Amino acid sequence: MPLIELADFSGVIVGGSPFNASEPSERKSDVQRRVEREIGNLLDDIIADDFPFFGACYGIGLVTRHLGGVVDGRWWEKPGPTRVTLTPEGLADPLFGTLAPSFDAYVGHKEACSVLPDGGVLLASGQACPVQAFRVRRNLYITQFHPELTRESLITRLRVYRNHGYFHPDQIDGLIQSVGSSTVAEPARLLKAFVERFAVE
Repeated sequence: MPLIELADFSGVIVGGSPFNASEPSERKSDVQRRVEREIGNLLDDIIADDFPFFGACYGIGLVTRHLGGVVDGRWWEKPGPTRVTLTPEGLADPLFGTLAPSFDAYVGHKEACSVLPDGGVLLASGQACPVQAFRVRRNLYITQFHPELTRESLITRLRVYRNHGYFHPDQIDGLIQSVGSSTVAEPARLLKAFVERFAVE
């Protein structure tokens, strides 16, 4: 019997995590291997049913690897705002098309999708990380950037992850200053659009 019955929900959202999907298996903890096994089983059903799904950051690693794409450290980005630009497919997408054609979003990751999985449709790109978002089938949305983060929550994240390899600990004051002076609002509209489109009353 599955751990989750998708029929009981309107959609699934997977956010960030201290885990990295590209970590060699022998270096993953028992907890991470269990999480990836259980989410992998859930993804089988989500993909088969084209069930509404939104995966950000760790979500992009899970889905990309699950579908045979490549996740590695080639396109890492230090924490902070980055410019994201929609592709023609993104502009035409019912969710991403509600956003500005180009906008700032918060990132901070040691791994990223470097090769799209089969069936992945590139929706948004960036200079430092070419794959910022893609779609699978009609209802599965995947982003590298964090649409859920605010300026304040990213600063908290910087403090929590100070010694976890996302940046040199001595850089934290400069990063906090950079984030503190930033204005990032557009990505939050993406989650709102996702909820409004798929919520079942």
